[in-house]
Amino acid sequence: MKKIFFLFLVTFLVGTYAFSQDIWTIKAPTVNPSNYFGETVANGMVGIVSSPDPFKVKDVVLNGAFDLYGRGRVSNILKTFNFVNMYLEVDGSRIENFSQVKNMQQVLDMKHANMKTTFDFADKASVSYTHYALRHLPYSALVDVTVTAKKDLEITPASVMEAPDMLKDVQNYYNEIDRPHIVISLLTSLAKSPTGKLVMAASNSFLFNEPHGAQPAVIHEMWDNNMHLLKFKKKLKAGETYRFAVVGSAITSAHHDDPLNEAERLTIFATLEGRDRLLQFHNKAWDDLWKSDIVVEGDDVSQREIHSMIYHLYSFAREGTAYSLSPMGLSGLGYNGHAFWDTEIWMYPSLLLLQPKIAESLIEYRYQRLQPARHNAFSHGYKGAMFPWESAASGNEETPVWALSGPFEHHITADIAIAAWNYYAVTQNKEWLREKGYPLLKETADFWASRVERNGPGKYDIRNVVAADEWAENVDNNAFTNAAAKANLKYATDAARLLGLTPDPDWMNVYNNIPILKFADGVTKEHLTYHGEKIKQGDVNLLAYPLKEITDPGAIKKDLEYYEPRVGEGPAMTHAIFSILYSRLGVPDKAYKAFKAGFTPNMRPPFGVIAETASGNNPYFATGAGGMIQAMLNGFGGLEITPEGITQLKTKLPAQWKSLVLTGIGVEKKTYTVK
Repeated sequence: MKKIFFLFLVTFLVGTYAFSQDIWTIKAPTVNPSNYFGETVANGMVGIVSSPDPFKVKDVVLNGAFDLYGRGRVSNILKTFNFVNMYLEVDGSRIENFSQVKNMQQVLDMKHANMKTTFDFADKASVSYTHYALRHLPYSALVDVTVTAKKDLEITPASVMEAPDMLKDVQNYYNEIDRPHIVISLLTSLAKSPTGKLVMAASNSFLFNEPHGAQPAVIHEMWDNNMHLLKFKKKLKAGETYRFAVVGSAITSAHHDDPLNEAERLTIFATLEGRDRLLQFHNKAWDDLWKSDIVVEGDDVSQREIHSMIYHLYSFAREGTAYSLSPMGLSGLGYNGHAFWDTEIWMYPSLLLLQPKIAESLIEYRYQRLQPARHNAFSHGYKGAMFPWESAASGNEETPVWALSGPFEHHITADIAIAAWNYYAVTQNKEWLREKGYPLLKETADFWASRVERNGPGKYDIRNVVAADEWAENVDNNAFTNAAAKANLKYATDAARLLGLTPDPDWMNVYNNIPILKFADGVTKEHLTYHGEKIKQGDVNLLAYPLKEITDPGAIKKDLEYYEPRVGEGPAMTHAIFSILYSRLGVPDKAYKAFKAGFTPNMRPPFGVIAETASGNNPYFATGAGGMIQAMLNGFGGLEITPEGITQLKTKLPAQWKSLVLTGIGVEKKTYTVK
């Protein structure tokens, strides 16, 4: 029965999301506001979440901006001003919601990261508008608008600047910069974050096609303290098409000392660049990113789904920053925008192979928060550095106090160390290892040496932890925690030797005495008191990949067969590990089934965005996407990270795939092929 249901679900979802479209676009040929989960266009800093209502966006999220409000008495990521919202009046009738339009369609172009919406208004006009989070300008976005008149009419487009409810002390500004060749009308707002910790600013301006003297007159209207707008009027003849744009910027005092002036400067810069140059540079930036791609021949549906996952990972992070990745990326306020192990174990490994420069930003985030991690260890009576389970701007623990994972889910410290070692392994950058990687490895190894309880040979126990399987709380000798700690201790030792330093001999002493528990039949035991109950997510199976603690194929197979049927409805990344292990065991059809099972039931209309669980509705779950891309790279693709760099294992493809090509891999941008 389960098999029949799964096949039905796959068929239904393919029919829902994979209408005739190419491998780079996801189309919603009809839009249903009552069953709509927004898609995100983002540039690693600004995230814009789509809406079914004309000219509206659901949220604008800004990376790196956190303050204390709302859930859990901890810092949460902030919405910023909605600086790309608009409305349109046609002959005095204002278009504000879905019910007023006909034939609405939306298309996500993943190749060049934009969302295009089209609709008809009565018998008067056809309208299209396209949202871009400009990739080359981290704080800026563009809305490109086209109106085609079906009869003589007058349009009044408006750019509306609106403050989210949680911001306070909003101040609104309007300025005109008049030059002989151009007039720039700036719509600007300033506010304080909920506690006043941050100053937040946004600004935008119209971009016109007409020369200076022929541009429409712009009118500024103040509605209330939280909203003001710019608008203009334009008469169109039947058959005439008119094109204009809105370009804007958002920034906070977390990013710049003077956000008000900087937001206006960035908007002026973008305005003077002009739409054509902005789109040219944006498209080129995305073309460069897509030089690192996963190409499947023979399965366009899977190819499109893979592109969607890569697109979201690329959209939610960027090089040249020190920001991490939240489980929901920039798709909203899910998980408060915090960084968990989701980054280092699930999303970072895919980006490390595809975009090492972006991966460097993610590990830089942790390096810059090493001192708070030292204090966290000190506070709990340990040595070295103990990273928080949930991290935001400060690097202090940000887990709500009711969640026991905060004080007890300690494997995050080893996860970060493993990520640091893997960055060196892929890049072979010894200078980085000496300056940043080794301090992370050393301090985290010191933590584990102090964390274990030394109860005799083979019994250096790690007690009282929340397991990677988070349904197992306050257990002893959790398999994943113990194995991750061992990897941390070994990598710190290896790094010291590579750098010509003398490693602490106690690290390998502890490594050799941390137990990995087994049942009588040899199956790895998840923790001391585990007796076969359902688990939330992968734990033991991660010892084969990515930890390499278990390497014997027979043992890997035995653990896989035991734990795969025991996974409950947890988050959508565990099946990625099953897929990788089946690939490496030479069972590609089972690997493919696990790959599809990991995300297909989680897809939500109309764009197939991935929710965290099959019954959840909180997309976009970038953690799951990161796991599935690892299934492609490290499973079907056979890529393996070794101390000497990237190698490729022999793997087999599912029957329906003709070939798999991995392009732009690692710092040397190599190509790997499987046929």
